Amino acid sequence: MTDIEIAIKNLEGHSICLCKNGEYFTDDSKGISPMMKFIAEKKDLSGYSVADIIVGKAAAILFVKAGIVSVYGKVMSEAAKLFLEEHGISYGYDTLTKKIINRSGTDVCPMEKTVTNISDTEKGYIALKEKLAELKSK
Repeated sequence: MTDIEIAIKNLEGHSICLCKNGEYFTDDSKGISPMMKFIAEKKDLSGYSVADIIVGKAAAILFVKAGIVSVYGKVMSEAAKLFLEEHGISYGYDTLTKKIINRSGTDVCPMEKTVTNISDTEKGYIALKEKLAELKSK
């Protein structure tokens, strides 16, 4: 079984599953918070494969920043697909969607809005960090 197959198999009941060399771990935090946490902790994720419930451009930016090599999303946005393609990361999905919607179903996800016009990984990460801080302060 490949790392991405192991990650997909073990995603059930979790938000995200990361696998490298057959060893995997999961996280149950919502949205992009697991990846933001791993990056803040300077966790070395280079070479890992990731299975995630929802992969939008915000998540794709974080995957590129972390050195992820393969991504699967139950739902993936067209912008995420394009970003992963541009960075040579293999990907798969169950459902491809135009955009990722916020949790209340009323608008585009705020994280997606934040990175819509950003193509630089580092600038995207900084913008997401600032947006999360802004949302937490409200």
